[in-house]
Amino acid sequence: MPFFKCSELAFLYLLQLSYGAKIRAPHALVMTFLFKSGSLREKLKAIAQATYTHSRNLACFVFTYKGLMALQSRLQGKNFQLHSFVAAFVGGWLVFGENNHINSQINMYLLSRFLFGLSRLAVEKGYIPEPKQDPFPIFAAVTWGIVLWLFEYHRHTLQPSLQSSMTYLYDDSNVWHDISDFLIYNKSNAQK
Repeated sequence: MPFFKCSELAFLYLLQLSYGAKIRAPHALVMTFLFKSGSLREKLKAIAQATYTHSRNLACFVFTYKGLMALQSRLQGKNFQLHSFVAAFVGGWLVFGENNHINSQINMYLLSRFLFGLSRLAVEKGYIPEPKQDPFPIFAAVTWGIVLWLFEYHRHTLQPSLQSSMTYLYDDSNVWHDISDFLIYNKSNAQK
């Protein structure tokens, strides 16, 4: 992989900013208006901040990863599988290592994806036998069983946005006020 020209790096950075904004903005918009209180100005600021943080972090990570991949390739004369891990490890530490809401969501998203990937790779390589039946129903049952047990008895251990969603679905839904509960967001009269 050749070293990048400045114009290529700038384009790469802008491309990743754009991708991050397309991914985060709709999510931030929905979550902010559903679960956050405050003025319209405060909500719009929160959406912009979440979108910016997500976009910047993705762009910085891709920039770091590709730069470290190019550097390792240049130093060793060719690419090795370990290069990918080392570059991503360093990028993950530097960019996604800060414990905040955005990084937490991104890292949790990746955790579920790589566990699935490792499971498939283990079957592909013969480390574990090919399941005779589709394991997805068991996976779904265990996942939902554990997360609802945590929600009911150890709620504080769950990520805040998951807590908010589950509170809405399983606690707030116990109370009916009027049709606005379906159209807007049902909260107790004191909070509406």
